[in-house]
Amino acid sequence: MTVNRGLLLLLFISMPVTFLFTSLLVASMDPVGAAEFGEVALGQTELIIATTRGAKFSFTVEIAESPEQQHQGLMFRESLPPDAGMLFLLGTEEIASFWMHNTFLPLDMIFVARDGRITNIHANAAPGSTAIISSTERVTAVLELNAGVTKRHGIHAGDHVLHSAFKK
Repeated sequence: MTVNRGLLLLLFISMPVTFLFTSLLVASMDPVGAAEFGEVALGQTELIIATTRGAKFSFTVEIAESPEQQHQGLMFRESLPPDAGMLFLLGTEEIASFWMHNTFLPLDMIFVARDGRITNIHANAAPGSTAIISSTERVTAVLELNAGVTKRHGIHAGDHVLHSAFKK
């Protein structure tokens, strides 16, 4: 029996790559597997949304600042308290684009300018969707809350998020 050394070398090289790809694919589909790759710890803070009609609503949010924290986001979460959310601090002004891949909860995405002004809201983002959801102008943050919160509280573009991350 003769062995094709080129074929043997190809198999030897491709097996680890195939294993890595398969592992990453499984981790992206399986929350338990993803946790094994290391969930990222997040800090918490309070913020207030002040509407133009004078109402104020308080939320406890997790802060996502690092690329790892932002990549993890609210993926694989099965619940979120009614007054909770996540604040993504982008670090620069940019057109922010998000998706709902591996996110099990419907969310309201609130896009926030440097001064805390809400530029636009994407209400009721569908869980698991790979559709791209973007800000309509340059923002420095995105606030994710449970779906329906913005409608229930009458929160609209032009209202303000009050937090130390935003400069007036």
